[in-house]
Amino acid sequence: MAGKAVQKGKRARRNRAKIASVSGDRLRLSVFRSSKNIAAQIIDDAAGKTVVSASSLDRDLKDAIAGRADKEAAAKVGKALAERAAKAGVKDVVFDRGGYIFHGRIKALADAAREGGLNF
Repeated sequence: MAGKAVQKGKRARRNRAKIASVSGDRLRLSVFRSSKNIAAQIIDDAAGKTVVSASSLDRDLKDAIAGRADKEAAAKVGKALAERAAKAGVKDVVFDRGGYIFHGRIKALADAAREGGLNF
């Protein structure tokens, strides 16, 4: 019987394989969630570089979030990511949930990024 970490890795690989087949030339919005923080980055897989990133540990967001790890904090991170992406000229992305279930904080981040102007 596989452990939780192994199962999460399998889900992440399966998700990324589907993303690679449908993404075309769009960039990938990858999400990382821990018990205390959440982070997201837009990655150009062709060049192997991160274009834009936002995290609950960023200085400008850390004060607004005040150490919380809830849906509101995830929404602020998603909105900040969308604003930074707009400045970088990124509009269309593919959402990579990274093995996490699309629910709760992951969904809140995705919804805020959509409201901020990202298309996925």
